[in-house]
Amino acid sequence: MEQAYLSGANRINREIRIGIGAYMEKETNRTLNELLVKIFNNMLDMEERAIITDEFRDITNNDMHIIEAIGIDEPRRMSDIASRLGVTVGTLTTNMNSLEHKGYIVRQRSENDKRVVLVVLTEKGKRAFFHHRDFHKKMIKSIVKDLNEDEMKTIIKGLLNLNEFLTTI
Repeated sequence: MEQAYLSGANRINREIRIGIGAYMEKETNRTLNELLVKIFNNMLDMEERAIITDEFRDITNNDMHIIEAIGIDEPRRMSDIASRLGVTVGTLTTNMNSLEHKGYIVRQRSENDKRVVLVVLTEKGKRAFFHHRDFHKKMIKSIVKDLNEDEMKTIIKGLLNLNEFLTTI
């Protein structure tokens, strides 16, 4: 009788642990989802407030990401920029017209192939590029400031998993 009682108690304890585990998993998932949504929204808002200063009030966050995709290394083909941003060249052309009009970029034909349009940042565009890059450096620094190496690896793994999920939808 005592043996049956103990085995029943063990079963109940196991069911309680399973129930608590399922509850904790549900709560963890809910918390992660809420955090991801809040972080996404906060990043968009914060980035806009941090990046669009008096000097760069004539462009949008989207324009800043185009400037980032152009980069400062060498002239970049329109098709390469569009590919990096995941948009069509036609969509990008509209934005480029605006950025060129505002003095952030210059478009020029390739010396080797006149059909190819190359884009370079002007000095104003380079200032915007560095301003945007500095914002992202500060953001990364704030994320990793108190993490040890194992925690860094865990965050990177989680973000890689999230990116993989987002790119396969």
